[in-house]
This record gives sequence, structure tokens and C-alpha cells, in this order.
Amino acid sequence: MTNDLTNQLDAAVFSNDGLLPAVIQQWDTHEVLMLGWMNREALRRTLTSGRVTFWSRSRQEFWRKGDTSGHAQYVQSAAFDCDSDTLLVQVDQVGAACHTGTRTCFDGRDLGALSMERPKE
Repeated sequence: MTNDLTNQLDAAVFSNDGLLPAVIQQWDTHEVLMLGWMNREALRRTLTSGRVTFWSRSRQEFWRKGDTSGHAQYVQSAAFDCDSDTLLVQVDQVGAACHTGTRTCFDGRDLGALSMERPKE
């Protein structure tokens, strides 16, 4: 492992269960596609392979998006938030991102939150 990669992995702030939330976003449209979870090894695989790898909390195993569905995520960039406890991965998404078959996991479930205009200055 290179020093740069080791430093990147060491910078990650994982939760008590060893996981880091990863927001997955389409690189060119900025559409939020999904949220997944990564442990240190999934993060390492994502940063070094060019494909997004997650840790499945329910199956307790690694899964690389698209290996069974063909709906792969090709990494374009990855960045931590200001606290290094959340990851934003910009990808080139092939096909559906959601396990339900929709483009994004955030399709059609609007909660009807109150929307306001920004105050005029």
C-alpha cells in the first residue's frame, strides 16, 4: 500500500461499528443516486479499483455494485466531508442505481416538506 493511500485510509473517521456512509452521486448531473456503507477495506477497494465497493450490513460481506446486475458504478472522484466521517463518491452510473430497478434510490418518495423561498436581502 502506498503512503498516500495509507494516509487517505487513516484520515477516514469510521463509526463505532467500523463503517462510513458513502453518498453516491452521478458525476455530470450531480444527481444523488444512493447511500451505501463502507468499512476500511471497501474504501480501499473503491479508491484503488475504479469501481465502488460497499460493505453489506445485512449479508456481512463486500459487494461491488454491478457485479450481479450489470448496473456498475465507475468512480470519477471521491472526497471526504469536512469531518472525514462521510464520503462523497462521484460516479459514472451504468443502468439503475437502486435495487428496485430505478435510476436513483430517491425516486418518488417525496415527504411533502414545507418549501420556502430564501429571504430577500
